[in-house]
Amino acid sequence: MADHLLEHVRSYLDRDQDERIAYIRAPRWIGHHVAQDSHRRLAELLERPPSLRTQGLMLVGPYANGKTMIAERFAVEHLRTSPEQKVWIAQTREGAGLGHFYTSILQALRAPGSDIWDLRRKAEQLDHLLSSLKPRVLIFDEFHNALRGRARDVEAVFAFLRRIGRQYDISPVLIGEVVVSDFINGTSEMASRFDLIAVPRWQYDENYLMLLDSLEAALPLAKSSDLSSEPLARRIFGLSEGLIGEIVTVITKAAVAAIRSGSERITKGSIDELRHVPISQRRSSPLRESLL
Repeated sequence: MADHLLEHVRSYLDRDQDERIAYIRAPRWIGHHVAQDSHRRLAELLERPPSLRTQGLMLVGPYANGKTMIAERFAVEHLRTSPEQKVWIAQTREGAGLGHFYTSILQALRAPGSDIWDLRRKAEQLDHLLSSLKPRVLIFDEFHNALRGRARDVEAVFAFLRRIGRQYDISPVLIGEVVVSDFINGTSEMASRFDLIAVPRWQYDENYLMLLDSLEAALPLAKSSDLSSEPLARRIFGLSEGLIGEIVTVITKAAVAAIRSGSERITKGSIDELRHVPISQRRSSPLRESLL
């Protein structure tokens, strides 16, 4: 009966191996409590009244913990329900200074590029686009990339964030590692303009066990794996180090292996056979040492 699966997932058991594996590997939204709260607070930025001093948000947490997916899901849902695009996501470029930062935004707004050092032309082009497109929320993914330069370069980026609120009524959203919070809270001026949404590592608790149950219900394996049982849940947690991206990676790889082997279930032994190395150990892993 496959009672351990969601109803819409059960039909995939009748499909061929390649289709089932493709379904397992497809990106999937995990609506955990932090993600839902983040979407609520992002929606508040869209619904707020006009302001000359807009409030922004920071989504801060470790790498591979779902911050980008939270933002992208929110932007996609907005496009589905709104006649006008009011949410834009910029991938913050590597490199310091306004030249790189402006280019990140121009690329996000699908504008043609120009000489990266021609700041005046870029600023004029950007002002024209912001005035005509009238975005309500600008999301800067991997914002920590903009914080690696000289102090005056970072201050110029912060001045730009303040100006787009005053001049174009835009709320900036900064996504990145903990250094983003450190820089923003380094001055009272910037700290007063941004609220923090923490996206921490998962703890080994009831929420984590519920996450495992929800993932198992979404994977078309014919047999129950009981992922939230103590030995299996502990093993997955240890390999993932509490990072949701790594949790999903481990379970996805194990589910694909279960289909290919015909076992149709994930076990502690099958996870061990993956030889998955936790992120914190990869620099000193035996595989790396064999390459020297």
